[in-house]
Amino acid sequence: MATALLQTVKLFCERDDRVLIRDLDFALQPGEVVQIEGPNGSGKTTLLRILCGLSDDFSGNILWQGAARRRVDSEFRRDTLYFGHLTGVKFSLSARENLRWILQLKGIPPHAPGLDDRIDQALSNVGLYSYEDVPVYSLSAGQKRRVALARLFVEPADLWVLDEPFTAIDRKGVTQLEGLIQAHAGRGGSVLITTHHALDLPTIRKLQLGLGRGTWQIQ
Repeated sequence: MATALLQTVKLFCERDDRVLIRDLDFALQPGEVVQIEGPNGSGKTTLLRILCGLSDDFSGNILWQGAARRRVDSEFRRDTLYFGHLTGVKFSLSARENLRWILQLKGIPPHAPGLDDRIDQALSNVGLYSYEDVPVYSLSAGQKRRVALARLFVEPADLWVLDEPFTAIDRKGVTQLEGLIQAHAGRGGSVLITTHHALDLPTIRKLQLGLGRGTWQIQ
């Protein structure tokens, strides 16, 4: 069997004397889309933050391509795109400047050939044509999230971790994002996602949390 892209071994998390996750053994393979489900407060966002290295409030092991994640942290962060409740964009910068800055963090030079064309196309794809040079603070809430979503078109990453990505985007944007997720998986990429939206994808696995005292179930 191929080595899992991301794997947890006996993952345990407790918050405010309440067990959220107990002994989670889970493997995400290349090309898989997994939706994490559960009622509010069941630990969905907490789990994503733990898996992405944004929280150390857990015990157990997390493996990235078979190696302890903490030992390959730079490779893990290079190959992971996290989209959380906050947009993660700088309001004082323009949409184009934000994407250029984010790509620099992934080692892509700001003046790489064709980069601005790729960025502008990504912004156009999310409905921000002619807004490339507008400061983000002047955009609507939905437009701010679209700036962040444009990363999916230009930022190289094997793993997408998407926490409620459909918030504040219209029906066309929802359909487009579903297509992006499906295309990413088709190229061998993997996706972890939380959403209240009913995903229209041909194949998807589900990880259910909140079944009582940190229990879970994979479907």
